[in-house]
Amino acid sequence: MLDLEIIKNCEQLIEQKKSLEQKLADPQLINNPQEYHSIVVEYNRIANIVSVYQQIVNIHNKIEELKKELNSSEDQEYKTLVEEEISKLNKENFDLEQKLLTLLLPQEPQENKNVILEIRAGTGGEEAALFAGDLFRMYSKYCAKKGWKIEILDINQTGLKGIKEVICYVSGKDVYKYLQYESGVHRVQRVPITESSGRIHTSAATVAVLPEAEEIDVEIRPEDIEIETFRASGHGGQHLQKTDSAVRIKHKPTGIVVQCQDERSQIKNRERALKILRAKLYDLKLQQQQQEIAKLRKSQVKSGDRSEKIRTYNFPQNRVTDHRINLTLYNLQEVLNGELDEIINALIQAELKEKIAQMVKK
Repeated sequence: MLDLEIIKNCEQLIEQKKSLEQKLADPQLINNPQEYHSIVVEYNRIANIVSVYQQIVNIHNKIEELKKELNSSEDQEYKTLVEEEISKLNKENFDLEQKLLTLLLPQEPQENKNVILEIRAGTGGEEAALFAGDLFRMYSKYCAKKGWKIEILDINQTGLKGIKEVICYVSGKDVYKYLQYESGVHRVQRVPITESSGRIHTSAATVAVLPEAEEIDVEIRPEDIEIETFRASGHGGQHLQKTDSAVRIKHKPTGIVVQCQDERSQIKNRERALKILRAKLYDLKLQQQQQEIAKLRKSQVKSGDRSEKIRTYNFPQNRVTDHRINLTLYNLQEVLNGELDEIINALIQAELKEKIAQMVKK
C-alpha cells in the first residue's frame, strides 16, 4: 500500500503535468529551444509517473468493487473466480507500486556515464596477479555481453599471464549504473598453480570503477599539473622503447599521479592520462560527497569504502559470495565467464529497497 505522503506527491504531479501542458501549448515557447527542451524532458518524466499512478488508482478501485461483489454473493463458484481476480490484481498492483517508487527516486547524475575501470593485484604475490587477470577477463566478457566497448589504457603484466595493474575505459549505455557495484576488494580462495602441496591460498585484488568526468564536471588548471614524458616499457614494441611517448601527470593539489604509455603517440597518451586524472578527481569529489551523506545515513549496499571485502570467489566449493547482501551462488565458472547479471541485479534491488524505505520514512 502506498504511503499517504507518496499519494499526495503524485496528486501534486498531476497538477504539474497540467501546468506543463499549458506551457507547451504556448506558441512563443518554440522561440526558446533550450527552455522548450527542458520542459519536454520534465513533462515526459512526470507524465510517466502520473500514468503509472493512475493505473494503480484504477486497479485499487477495481479491487474495491470486486470485494463488494464478493461480500454480496452467495455463489461459491463465482466467489472463487472473484478471489482469483482480486489476487491477480493485487499482484499487478504490487508490481506497479514498485515501478512507481522507482520512478519517483531521483536519478544519480553519474548513472549514464562511461567509466575508468582499474584492477590491481593485492596481497598474495603472483597468485594475486593471476586473479587480477581472471577479473579482467571476467569484466571483458561481461562488457561484451552488455554490448559495451572496453579499451585498455594502461597495463602491467607478469610472466605467468597475470596482471599487476590494468586501467581500462568502458563505454556504452548505463555502464556506471551497473559497474559501480564492483568497486572494492575481491578475494579468491584456491590452490595456486605455483603451490605443489595442494594447499589452498587466499589472495586478493582491488577493483575501482570511476565515472568518466567531463570538463564541465572537473576543472583541471594548467598550473595545478606537472607533465613528464618518458620512454615506454613492456608490451609496446620497439617503437615505444625508442621515443618519449609515455606520459606521466601529477596533480599537485591532491598528489594524484597517473600515467599512460599504451599509445605510440605522446599526444594520445597525454589525452588518455588527462581522461584518467579527470575521472579520479571526479571520483574523489563523489567520495567526499558520499562521506558527508554517510554521516546522516549509512548505506546498506554501498558504503563507498573500497577497503572493504565485497566478494569472495571460492574455487574448491565452486562458490561466489557477495558479502554486502549475503548472496551466495554455486556457479563460479559462469560468473568468471561474465555472467554477473544475477549478482549485480540483486545489488541494484537491495539498494533500491533501501532507498524506497528511506523515502517512505520521510
